[in-house]
Amino acid sequence: MTLARVASLLTVAAVIALAYSMRDRADEIAAYGYPGIFLLSLMANAALVLPIPGVALTFAMGAVFDPFAVALAAGSGAALGEMTGYLAGFSGQGIADNFAFYERLTRWMARYGGWTVLVMAFVPNPFFDLAGAAAGTLKMPILKFLIWAWVGKTLKMLVFALAGAHSVQWLFDLMGSSP
Repeated sequence: MTLARVASLLTVAAVIALAYSMRDRADEIAAYGYPGIFLLSLMANAALVLPIPGVALTFAMGAVFDPFAVALAAGSGAALGEMTGYLAGFSGQGIADNFAFYERLTRWMARYGGWTVLVMAFVPNPFFDLAGAAAGTLKMPILKFLIWAWVGKTLKMLVFALAGAHSVQWLFDLMGSSP
């Protein structure tokens, strides 16, 4: 195994451990505004197997802050956080080799490249880590992966931030009161 692959695997382990250790401090981090949203989104997307609901944070923060800025902060953090999946695939470790969906995803990635990353990043699903691993396994250029992931994640976060921004007023209207 090459030094780059070992370093990738160690980086993945360190980022996951950090995200897991900070999961109980989400409220404190969110108080920092857009940088906090960025950091929480990064941690939520860096956790390969630990469920940390990043879109729930984006929804809630969209009701408090400018939803477009929330989407940019959350989408940027999410794209960078997804590097753990990419690096896990790049490291050569077969984290998902036995999943039929992973095999199909790898074929899509080889055939459609960045478009697969964009679609998987945009659609809320638990499988984007597999898409990142497939991109890393196929040695998709890292900048290409980041750009496609950023576009997809930012668009998804925009949908959730706008939903949060508009649903609060809708709920108050539904209850017959004002915020």
